Amino acid sequence: MNMNMLAERIELIRNNLAVASEGKYPVPELIGVTKTHTAEEILPLEQLGVRLIGENRVQELMSKIDALEGRFGIHLIGRLQRNKVKYIADRVDMIQSVDSVELAEEISRRCAACGRVMPVLVEVNPAGEKQKGGVSFSQTRPLLEEIRKFEGIRVEGLMAVMPQTDDEEVLDSLFSETRKLFEHIRDEAPEGVAMRELSMGMSGDYMIAARHGATMVRIGSAVFGPRN
Repeated sequence: MNMNMLAERIELIRNNLAVASEGKYPVPELIGVTKTHTAEEILPLEQLGVRLIGENRVQELMSKIDALEGRFGIHLIGRLQRNKVKYIADRVDMIQSVDSVELAEEISRRCAACGRVMPVLVEVNPAGEKQKGGVSFSQTRPLLEEIRKFEGIRVEGLMAVMPQTDDEEVLDSLFSETRKLFEHIRDEAPEGVAMRELSMGMSGDYMIAARHGATMVRIGSAVFGPRN
């Protein structure tokens, strides 16, 4: 991979994020989404100041995690099966895709067993897409109430995946509603819940996400370029 091209892409993304935030919100943290990329391809991000990376699948992550640990904060951002939690409980820095009591309980159990408290985000499904994970807006608060007392996790915010559409009005509305949900819970957060992070926005819509106060954006193809 051409280092100069990678640097140019990351600089462009950061400039776009700064413009989109408009001074209303802090500029979001860039999470480099590294699925399908080798450790050799990922490591140059460290030199360019990318602190966080996100992986979608446990099996793929485990094939390269030894080379990445200690260099990046590693977030699991894809759907997580309960039987895979044991592989990452002592390896990743955050799990962003908690969408059930059962998954939260398993993460808590595994992390508590190895003396950890795992930062997690509750995944919401703004458009109600059945093929995607995440809970509805109305289910979010009840889920938080259920999982907030688990000793092995610490709820730190929300994560959302928007539908794939070019309709900016639709996306603008969904990002806005997700931000409102985040703020509502943050302002009345139950004990054990800290609404610090709002992870939303990907390569095609990260500027809209920044405009609505995302604290983290998850970007893959805009960083690495499309796969041939």
